Amino acid sequence: MKNNLLIALTTFWFTVSFSQEKSNSYSLEEAINYALEHSYSAINADRDILDAQKQKWETIAGGLPQINGAVSYQNQIKQVESLIPAEFFGGEEGTYTAVIFSPQHTMNPSVTLSQQIFDGSYIVGIQAAKTFLKYSENNTEKTKLDIRKSVVEVYGNVLLADESIKIVEKNIAAIEKNLFETKEMFENGLAEEENYEQLQITLTSLENQYNNVIRLKEITLQMLNLTMGISTDSPTVLTDDLESLANSQTNLALTDTNFDINNNIDYKLALNLNEQRALELKLQKSKALPTLNAYVNYGANSYNEDFGYFGSEADWYDYSIIGVDLNIPIFSSLKRSASTQRAKIALEKAKTQLIEAEQQINLQLEKAKSDYILAIEQYDNNKNNLKLAERIEHKNQIKYAEGIASSFELRQAQTQLYDAQNTYLQSMVDLINSKTELENVLNN
Repeated sequence: MKNNLLIALTTFWFTVSFSQEKSNSYSLEEAINYALEHSYSAINADRDILDAQKQKWETIAGGLPQINGAVSYQNQIKQVESLIPAEFFGGEEGTYTAVIFSPQHTMNPSVTLSQQIFDGSYIVGIQAAKTFLKYSENNTEKTKLDIRKSVVEVYGNVLLADESIKIVEKNIAAIEKNLFETKEMFENGLAEEENYEQLQITLTSLENQYNNVIRLKEITLQMLNLTMGISTDSPTVLTDDLESLANSQTNLALTDTNFDINNNIDYKLALNLNEQRALELKLQKSKALPTLNAYVNYGANSYNEDFGYFGSEADWYDYSIIGVDLNIPIFSSLKRSASTQRAKIALEKAKTQLIEAEQQINLQLEKAKSDYILAIEQYDNNKNNLKLAERIEHKNQIKYAEGIASSFELRQAQTQLYDAQNTYLQSMVDLINSKTELENVLNN
């Protein structure tokens, strides 16, 4: 029995550990998909759409029948007294008697049904609510494109830091080996002290670089978690490697993709702005039209000297009213005209901004294509340059060991190699980011 329980607990522990490990491991696409659903920006963008849907119904409901109830109660703590001639009650002529006409307690419950019959601003309001919903949907799409771009950039930076750590560790190991050999040669009088000191300078620089990259990786990993909507201290593991990811991003056919500007999210938002400005103009014009509303009111009044409205002896006096309200704008001292002219100016500005946005997007597309092609070319060139730098450094290692090359020449070759390594790693990140930028413009 104990053995079965132990096996069950062990199996459970491995299952939980495996599931946790699996859930914290992400390829680039998995990280993007997770962020599109769980990031803070994505969650609020979805809420914006829900808010726009509620706002649309709020506008529509404003023109539907409205029922409101009201209860009015008055307690005249000190009742108003009125003076009337005393002779009405058989008193002396020329004198007055104080009389109270109203009871101390008054209650008036009522219900009113109102219906908007015609209001030009209501029609425009419904159209505006639909436009705002479309804007919210487009803004959510832009937010998700920005999230995708951010995840790609930060994911690449984490991989860059990880690869940098591996390279620096390899470089430190090589320098430590050279330093040990040089120290042995110096102690035996076969090398100058300067050679040893030159290598010490290189080692110190590499150690500082290593410590910085370690810190940078931790920071970028926390940034990735934050972008994805995960706790910053979560032990996230990235399953893609930088070189494979860069190779998969090389696709020159992408630069020949047919571009439809109507699919570009920035153009959609510019169109939304034009629609909003056109509706604002219609709204100002509609304010010159009359409005018509109808209502039905039903209520009852009760008057008592005591608060006895809930007993059977209370008397209630019903009343009901039906009516219409017609409001006709006649003269506003040209206020409405000025508002309409301002709305026309805003619409013309929006049309100009749409033309400008179209030109900017086309220019942005050409730049994104150029940057992507350049990134591919630099990636290929930097890969070849790295191989050359490795061969040069290796030759100088041999020459230095044989006493043909100086420590200064070796250090130059090593510095050239380190620069080539860093440039190659950065070119992979640039390639990944430039492809994402191009895809965002194309809305692919």
